[in-house]
Amino acid sequence: MNWFRRLFRSGPQLDAATEQRLELWRQNPGVDLKAGFDAARYVVVDVETTGLDLNKDRLIAIGACAVEGGQVVLADSFEIVLRQDRISAKDNILIHGISGETQREGVEPEQGLLDFLDFLGKSPLVAFHVTFDQTMIRRAMKEYLGLDFKHPWLDLAYVMPGLMPEYARRYRALDDWSGHFRIGNFARHSALADALATAQLFLCALPLAATKRSDSYGSLQDLEKAQRWVSWAN
Repeated sequence: MNWFRRLFRSGPQLDAATEQRLELWRQNPGVDLKAGFDAARYVVVDVETTGLDLNKDRLIAIGACAVEGGQVVLADSFEIVLRQDRISAKDNILIHGISGETQREGVEPEQGLLDFLDFLGKSPLVAFHVTFDQTMIRRAMKEYLGLDFKHPWLDLAYVMPGLMPEYARRYRALDDWSGHFRIGNFARHSALADALATAQLFLCALPLAATKRSDSYGSLQDLEKAQRWVSWAN
């Protein structure tokens, strides 16, 4: 990190090795969001948290997998549990299955988030109901790394109704769309399993996008924005 950024940045004090890894990540070249789907790598992500309150709950786990060349690359996946000072409530553990012991023995948050950045590179992100995942990841990045994590996201919760408007009122959840396309999920509410199911849904969206002349991530972002407006208007 250069001296100017170091002088004016507020937040956690990071050691030299962490600063260097962050700077290397920043220097990664960006991705052309208008490139065809076969020309880029996309990262599909899901998180597990201590609850659903965006203001007070904490990030516990991140699961992610890459989509490249029109397929899910199982060998290119990522899963991590961040160490928790306070484990989540029992009813929360029953949902995501991450035990108190696993939470206490998780990876230090700074290290885990750096590992996620290394995996991600500058690949655009895809999720289902982006606001939750984005808020949790961005807040953790700010808290532990002092990083204002601004990154391109695509929300399939709006893209899919835009591509298949006849189902927009009936299908609201990931399970609804997964059932329609017969997408299996080996461990619902596991971050990695949900990321894999979302990645398969993303693959289902691509041929549908082609029929609407949406041939890039950027064009699907435009479709998402239009669908958000339609949802708001209704």
